[in-house]
Amino acid sequence: MLTGLFKAYGRFCVSHPWEVIVGTITATICLLSMNMITNSDRVCGWNYICNVDEDIKSSDVIIMSLTRCIAVIYIYMQFRNLRKFGSKYILGIAGVFTIFSSFVFSSAVIHFLDKEITGLNEAMPFFLLLIDLSKASALAKFALSSSSQLEVRENIARGMAVLGPNFTLDALVEVLVIGVGTLSGVRQLEMMCCFGCLSILANYVVFMTLFPACLSLVLELSQDRSKGPPVWQLNQLAGNILDEVEEQKPNPVVQRVKLIMALGLALVHAHSWLVPCEKDSNLPGSDQLMGLMGRQGIASIPTAQQKVEPDIPLWQFYLTSWLSMSYDEFLTLVLALILSIKYIFFENNENNISSLPAMERRKSGMQESSRVEEMEEEEVISIESTTCLSTCTQTDPDDFPEPKTSFFLGGSNVTSPADSEEEEESEQEEEDDAPRPPRSIEECAEILDTKGAEVLTDEEVRQLVRSKHIPGYKLESKLGSAERGVAVRRQMLTEQLHKQEALEKLPYTSYDYSFVTGACCENVIGYMPVPVGVAGPLLLDGREYQVPMATTEGCLVASTNRGCRAIKLSGGARSYIIGDGMTRGPVVRMPSAAQASALKIWLRDNDNLDLLRDAFNSTSRFCRLDSIMSAVAGRHIYIRFKAVTGDAMGMNMLSKGTEQALKKLEEFFPDMELLSLSGNYCTDKKATAINWLEGRGKSVVSEAIIKGEEVKKVLKTSVSALVDLNISKNLIGSSMAGSIGGFNAHAANIVAAVFIATGQDAAQVVASSNCMTLMEATGENGEDLYISCTMPSLEVGTVGGGTVLPPQRACLKMMGIDGSHDSEPGTNARQLAQVVCSTVMAGELSLMSALAAGHLVRSHLRHNRSKLNMAPEALKNDVASESLPKLVNGREPGTCTAKAS
Repeated sequence: MLTGLFKAYGRFCVSHPWEVIVGTITATICLLSMNMITNSDRVCGWNYICNVDEDIKSSDVIIMSLTRCIAVIYIYMQFRNLRKFGSKYILGIAGVFTIFSSFVFSSAVIHFLDKEITGLNEAMPFFLLLIDLSKASALAKFALSSSSQLEVRENIARGMAVLGPNFTLDALVEVLVIGVGTLSGVRQLEMMCCFGCLSILANYVVFMTLFPACLSLVLELSQDRSKGPPVWQLNQLAGNILDEVEEQKPNPVVQRVKLIMALGLALVHAHSWLVPCEKDSNLPGSDQLMGLMGRQGIASIPTAQQKVEPDIPLWQFYLTSWLSMSYDEFLTLVLALILSIKYIFFENNENNISSLPAMERRKSGMQESSRVEEMEEEEVISIESTTCLSTCTQTDPDDFPEPKTSFFLGGSNVTSPADSEEEEESEQEEEDDAPRPPRSIEECAEILDTKGAEVLTDEEVRQLVRSKHIPGYKLESKLGSAERGVAVRRQMLTEQLHKQEALEKLPYTSYDYSFVTGACCENVIGYMPVPVGVAGPLLLDGREYQVPMATTEGCLVASTNRGCRAIKLSGGARSYIIGDGMTRGPVVRMPSAAQASALKIWLRDNDNLDLLRDAFNSTSRFCRLDSIMSAVAGRHIYIRFKAVTGDAMGMNMLSKGTEQALKKLEEFFPDMELLSLSGNYCTDKKATAINWLEGRGKSVVSEAIIKGEEVKKVLKTSVSALVDLNISKNLIGSSMAGSIGGFNAHAANIVAAVFIATGQDAAQVVASSNCMTLMEATGENGEDLYISCTMPSLEVGTVGGGTVLPPQRACLKMMGIDGSHDSEPGTNARQLAQVVCSTVMAGELSLMSALAAGHLVRSHLRHNRSKLNMAPEALKNDVASESLPKLVNGREPGTCTAKAS
């Protein structure tokens, strides 16, 4: 409940950033202006002479000096740790957060509580020591891990839900602990503790209001309007935020101790306020006290005051008092300047210098052999490809440190003539350093903890993986570069293979892994290029579609293309959605068969179904429960939930909704035991009769009438031959084989090709290829051909899964059905199902025509027989293709290429 409250609050802040920012700044200005009403006109040192009897010991000066220096070093270390993320947005946001929360807010509160701001310089170290940038940077990482502007607000709200409760408890405990110092009676300690409490409260207020709003607004204004990922996106953070949060999750025991401590300290403060203290006769009377500061127990020292006429303006007096520095303050300022200069000018260069030899060794190791053999033209192509990769992966080169922007595996360095001499000298120095062996595991582990894995060589990273310092599956996030992580994993895998050159032809460069990490694949070693052909135009419901097909089977695209041509010349196809609903079928066990039967009867009641529907629908905005069917086997009961899922394929939606519905069901049947969320009653990725009869996903039927003249001209066969063959092969033949849903010629061929091209789950071809193809003569004299394909279980989607990958999304864009529909969720997924079914019909039409005309063997012998990996003896004896009859133009009759052209 508390997490949901913080998430809702965070979503409100990021959804109304301008309102939150303006409201917070307005409240601050109001607090700053309150001193005009609440403060008196007495300003010590300006219009009043105040004689304060204050004995400042040398030990106090030393302690304050050390405190200031420690505070400066602490802030320096925090910003130094933030630099390794490589984002100017985290650094800038954290800086603004520190300055605003530690100074402006506290100044406003001090004004409001009628206390002179000139005393703030004594407590300034407490501001810096109590400001914790870790939670601010963690929330910034949540936002910067977003791959689009649409995800920023949701990620910030999720970060507030994760960080908000823990931060609130920490702030409460810190205020109560430091607040104990305000009861000590020591003036300096009371003042510092009071200002410390104000600093913590200010930090908390800014984190909970201004910070998330500013974060959302800054990222929205910095969004790159061109194509590609946002300029502020940190790919090395995407997909790993939840892992880091899980690792740093607070211990429940510690949380309970904090709550008990907070309660005890609250009782102490309540006792000090409610129980009056005995008055000491040695203390000044009440008429000599100036009052308390917000009931914090900071008593002002009795003074002898005399009014004088000011000789300078008030603002000049405050400015002078701030600029006048003692020796200890001057020492602190010098230290701050030295660390600032080191941080801005030298530290970045040191990091670059330390990481440059490692990167060059990685480059030289991978490119040395190829440089000798490559021609000058190939080098130019490599340079152009590297430049293109740099442009595509980074919109603004200033967004990342120099080592990250210049690091490309398999690329080349592009240098200008003006820098050639410097580079020759640096290359000579790097050649001298090249033989240096890798550092020890202990030294590498220390560097990993302090500077990160980016500055380590590939060999050193491999050492850390072998020694379990870096998990192999986290290489991409630890190295800050997905491509380099893939390269290191390939190097480690190559050492274990029988043939070292096995992975040379498996590409891995020039690929955007930000869509893959944490979503589509793990332990990535590259990507598989598959040829993509296009069949079409497919004229469906008055609209033309160019259908992408990824396949390695020759003749498949050409044959499907021929079927599309025949359909188009005959007036096009029509398609209809007759069912829509993804399913999930858990299995539960009851104590007895009687109770299992009672549960089945309970599920038939519409009122009970409404109860489960409300629980199911609460898990998603798009997933809506449609029906429930059940089956009893002994004391086991299988419950099949069916729901519409918008434009997503919907398996994850069904799993979440089913789990919530079962929890509701358990309230009525407490003896129910959930054995598995999937009881194979769904059924997913298996050939089953329930999918064939009841449907799963999208149930589609497509039909077309092919003119008799096009059957003869394009398909090279006759209507009667096609009808007879369809009965003998697709109906009788499949029945003799005991087929379930396989009453077709090759529906799985087309379904698999379109699924791979559009990012669908390839394993779901098993159920999605269920199809019945029917053909019959039509027309006045039976001269035309009526063909239909019925597919009851097409499991497709246009959002989620592999559809997020850029190449697959491009194939969906070809058909104009990528992503979610703007106004009617589910329309794009249904349209994709209709396109697949109609393309299957085109493929069925062409293959059946080839079989009827006897052209199948000839076309495949010519166009689907690769000889690249055949033995030489087999090539000598391969006379089958030579024995085919030839035409005058050199082509055999009836090949798929000839017929489709």
